[in-house]
Amino acid sequence: MPFSDTLLEAGQDVWAAQKEHPFVRELATGTLDEAAFEHWIKQDYRYLLDYARLFAIAGTKATNEKTMTHLLGVAHQVLDHEMDLHRGLAADYGISDGELEAVEKAPTCVAYTNFLIRTAYEGSIAEIAAALYPCMQGYLDVGEHMASLATDKHRYTPFIEMYTSDEFRDATSWCRDFVDRCGEQSPGEHDAMREAFLTSAKLEYRFWEMAYTQEGWGL
Repeated sequence: MPFSDTLLEAGQDVWAAQKEHPFVRELATGTLDEAAFEHWIKQDYRYLLDYARLFAIAGTKATNEKTMTHLLGVAHQVLDHEMDLHRGLAADYGISDGELEAVEKAPTCVAYTNFLIRTAYEGSIAEIAAALYPCMQGYLDVGEHMASLATDKHRYTPFIEMYTSDEFRDATSWCRDFVDRCGEQSPGEHDAMREAFLTSAKLEYRFWEMAYTQEGWGL
């Protein structure tokens, strides 16, 4: 069994919980409170900045030229393309670039990005691969689940289409292969990879909850 499948099997309860989360189900049907979606946009914008850093640091740790090129390319693509998509999405909801840049990370966003950056600096390339995998595979699987629940087009349809697009499927496929290569090349790190994967997966679930409850610091 490919190691990516072993990880998904270990995280199947978290995957099921994500698909049943009210943010996911209500977004799929178009009934999600707009304020909750706007909270997700703002927090995910801040998340993506550190996600790009994760890929950039991973690129410096890769020993294979092709892998290094791809990882650094993803970091550039997130900053050059995906951030623009987020700014465009935010603009559709009346959120300016200045507002995005001024957003304070919610506690869950702090926890998730701090975990990713710490893993990037302190972990091996195999641990980094496992830590970044839940975001890619999770959004594809949740996106497909949303698509199966949606019966009509609505204001959140572009979100579903973004994460079920051929482009996103290709990116996820590369990430899955990357995890499999690391798992094959580093059998002694399987436990560490599993721990990194499950931590990120749980934080992915908490990210939906953070957006749904519009989590803040309460100060």
